This record gives sequence, C-alpha cells and structure tokens, in this order.
Amino acid sequence: MTLGLIGAGRIGRVHAQNVQQRIQDARIILVADPNEEAARRCADDFSVKFAVPDYRTILQSPAVEAVVICSATHTHAQIIAEAAAAGKHIFCEKPIDHTLPAIDHALAAVAKAGVKLQVGFNRRFDANYARVRQAVVTGEIGQPHLMHIISRDPGPPPADYIKVSGGMFLDMTIHDFDMARFLLGDEVVEVYAAAGVLVDPQIGALGDIDTALVTLKFASGAIAVIDNSRRAVYGYDQRVEILGSAGSVSTANVFPNSAILATADHIHRDLPLNFFMDRYTESYLAEMRAFVNAVRTDAPVPVSGADGRVPVVMAIAARASYLDNRPVRLSEIA
Repeated sequence: MTLGLIGAGRIGRVHAQNVQQRIQDARIILVADPNEEAARRCADDFSVKFAVPDYRTILQSPAVEAVVICSATHTHAQIIAEAAAAGKHIFCEKPIDHTLPAIDHALAAVAKAGVKLQVGFNRRFDANYARVRQAVVTGEIGQPHLMHIISRDPGPPPADYIKVSGGMFLDMTIHDFDMARFLLGDEVVEVYAAAGVLVDPQIGALGDIDTALVTLKFASGAIAVIDNSRRAVYGYDQRVEILGSAGSVSTANVFPNSAILATADHIHRDLPLNFFMDRYTESYLAEMRAFVNAVRTDAPVPVSGADGRVPVVMAIAARASYLDNRPVRLSEIA
C-alpha cells in the first residue's frame, strides 16, 4: 500500500518511521512540507524517495493510494476535502479542525467520495486503555458509574503553540474527551468545566487556561471527571479509573523501568516517562497498522470522522461552560 505523508514535523516523522521500519504492508513514497528542507530531511532519514514542498503533488500522484495528514491543524479540513476529491484514503491527526462548519465540510467531502477517513486519536490503541475498555465491554466491572481520567503534561507548551492551538480544551483535553467516549462506549450529554490559570500567567494573557476539572454526564447516567494540568513536575501523568456496580478497573503511569529502591530512609523508584512520544510509542504504531489494514481489507476504520467531530463539540461546550460558569448540554453546540 502506497502512502503520501503531508507534514514532516515531529508527529509526521513518527508516522514515517513506523511505516517505513515497522509496517510491512505499506510504504511512504512521497513526503510534502512547506519547509522543503524538513521534507527532504524526513525523506532521507526514513528512505522515502521523493520530497516536495507542495502537498498537492501527493494528491495528484496516481501512485499514492492514501495520505497521512500531519500538517498544521488549520490546514486539516481543507486537505481532507481535497484528498477525498482526489480519491485518496485519509489518515488525519486530530483535530480535524477547530470549527464545526469546517469539520462538516470535510466529512461531507469524504462521504461524497466514498473514501476512508481515520482520525488520529492514538490513545485508543494503548494496551493499558484497551484493557480498561475490555473490562467495560465484557461486563467485568458491571455497569459503569464513575470514571476519573487524569491527564497532566510535564510542562506547558511554548507561547507560539498556545497562540494557534485553539486552547487547552481543543489541543489537550480533546484526547480525554475521546477517551471518555471510547472507554465507556457511551455518549456525553452534558459538560461542566471549572478552570483557571495556575501554572503560567502568560498562558492566561494569551486567553487560555492551564488547569481544569471537567465533569461529564453520559446518556446512561454515568458520571466522569477529567483532571487536566499543563504542569506535573514529576512527569507525564496518564491514569484512569472506572468504578462499576461489580468492581473497578484502573491503570497507573508508565515508568522507564520497574525497579524499586528500598533503604532505611526511603522507598524510591524512578519518575514516570516524561514525554507523550515515549509514553505512547506503541499506540502510534498500532493506529497506523489499523489504518493500513482497514484500507487493504476494505474494513471500517476504528476511529471515524464522526469520532473526530464529537470531541470538538465537547471542547466547545467545555469552553462555553467555563466562560458562562454553567453546565452546557452538547445539544446546545451540535
């Protein structure tokens, strides 16, 4: 299966390495980036034959069966629509866009063309979260009642990123919104967000927040809390617990090793992994394998365009809830 990679930044390079070195049934034959030097470096590093500055070269190539979109967020929806019109299957990093009209335009183009679109919510493919989902699906914990998702970054992103990210709910919490739906297999009907600027005053000056608690109410009656912070000084903090009528299931942080040092003074272990690329290395590989398999076997993609839309609705609702200091029903947004 032949792929074209659009965007040769950090996440584009992750996908390039995975496809070229760890997925036998696919090859990237073109990489495009407005920064031609970045495109060429990616191509050289991962044995891609051609590097170009214009992504349209990829869309115009009859040799390319599918595209992997890792460009800037504001370009995603447009490129999805153009790729669909060109008959290419599409993998696109989250989010599809920050606005619902742009998302809906892109999804309509995909539906019209009859191509596949998978959205890059990689955490669904993490083995730990997959086991939590299994416990819910199989009924091991009974009927889910409460869920707590903890997602805290080791440090805030730079100001230049904050300016274009769409805000914390859209660039960070959006992963947790997706995980909430995925883990419970249920739809959120109401969002209430309490948030503030406790980490970096510059983030507040740019109109964003860096600390939040978001309460979700599901159609089933289950309740969830998402706990977010831009700074956890001890490392990348990623945990979840679900309490059900027959038990609970939870996951802990991932550590670089399992060694525990015990002395007369203390019991100690190393800090958890400090970077999302390290924590979710295998999930990035698994999601791309799933996309390749879906295209090759004409199977449904595991994370659809509709799955990509709902977390954006939730993020918009959370922002409205924070600003208005009230619960917001998703029906008000969608």
